Amino acid sequence: MTNNHIKAAILGGALAMLGGAIQAGATSPSDPEPLAYVYHVENRGATLPPPPLPTMGNLPLIGPLPDPFTWANDPLDMGGTRSTSATDWSRHRSQILAQIQNYEIGTKPAVDPSQVTASYATNTLTVITTVGTNSLTLTCAVSLPTGSGPFPVVIGIQRPDGSLPSIAFDSRNIASVTFLHNQVTTYNRPKNTDPFFQLYGPAQNTRNTGQYAAWAWGISRVIDGLYQMTNSLPLDLDHIAVTGCSYAGKMALFAGAMDERVALTVAQESGGGGDTSWRYSHTETNKVETLEHTSNVWFAKQMFQFGNSYVSFLPEDHDELMALCAPRALYVTGNTNYTWLSNPSAFVCDEAAEKIYQTLGIGDRFGFNVDGGHQHCMFPHDQTNDLAYFLDKFMLGKTSLSSTITTYPPNYSNIDYAGWTAWWGTTNAAFPGGATNAISQAIDAETAPILGAIWKY
Repeated sequence: MTNNHIKAAILGGALAMLGGAIQAGATSPSDPEPLAYVYHVENRGATLPPPPLPTMGNLPLIGPLPDPFTWANDPLDMGGTRSTSATDWSRHRSQILAQIQNYEIGTKPAVDPSQVTASYATNTLTVITTVGTNSLTLTCAVSLPTGSGPFPVVIGIQRPDGSLPSIAFDSRNIASVTFLHNQVTTYNRPKNTDPFFQLYGPAQNTRNTGQYAAWAWGISRVIDGLYQMTNSLPLDLDHIAVTGCSYAGKMALFAGAMDERVALTVAQESGGGGDTSWRYSHTETNKVETLEHTSNVWFAKQMFQFGNSYVSFLPEDHDELMALCAPRALYVTGNTNYTWLSNPSAFVCDEAAEKIYQTLGIGDRFGFNVDGGHQHCMFPHDQTNDLAYFLDKFMLGKTSLSSTITTYPPNYSNIDYAGWTAWWGTTNAAFPGGATNAISQAIDAETAPILGAIWKY
């Protein structure tokens, strides 16, 4: 049984809190199109100045979730330049994107359009990316609805629709493209001889580049191919979705977060490293996918210096990974049948991501459902209406629809998720009650409810 809260989207709201304050030294103009549903470039922030990326010894300890609206050169906002203005979000997004690549997954290389060629024949999209004398070939099965189109399109990881029910797409005349990740780097067994690392090695290798950077790069190359095939494929490239479940849910999240041509990301049951908070997960007493226990091939080796009690030095967390999708749409799910997924952490992190979307005035573009009672990656009936809303609004263009969806178990109401973001907008990175480190706070019985440290499933 769940509490399903359908809340009216907060339009406007905190947009005017701090006006147009910007990072000192920023030279680019404010974003002229801050809240579009989708964009036609992979990364609009590619030309923005890179943020400072200190070594761990020079990073501040932030026990709660870092404030996504401060600037990288002043994460505690001591200079008072914090900005919640939508016109500054593309700068915030660019800085968070740089941090996640630097500290977690490694670099997702930029690609010049001249390096990519595409062709389409016998229901197969072929995309070839050439760097120097090496090339990488992606072959993707394409399924088109009956009719002339143009059709919205979903990129499913390993399967046409990921782990979502095909009827949800077929009944809406949504085309599908299948991304096969082993064509980029082999799942769980990366080698420097894999196609991606042949393109970018030895500078990028299996130590400094996690598979999620490579796989996200691969999905972006599929999108490059779709953009080249507009005369051959009747697709509506204003409405591209990406989806996957479990490890592929993480992959979908990274791919959608890092490519602004994706209008909708659906990340199912992604667990640790997906829609959960590294910080919160470390406070749980159950065995969950914490930073130090996730795969050291999916993520870059440099991330693991932030394991255990060092997690509070990580300058970002995964509410900010999810927020990279903003202002585009994102729907994420959990599954309380599986402790490893760290569902209380997902709940706290999802609520924080919702707060970011609401602050930007676009709360109806994000939703989450942490339910149970079903097998891993088996789509449950109670998510049907959620998925219908996201597909109808963000794939079919029914923009008059508006709901913000948050579904979670009744006992999660005892988790004070707000304590993890209460400090945002201040200069004191502390929990309510004054604790500054989530790890030390977890042993304080009086404050344990804030951390949700005693949940068992």
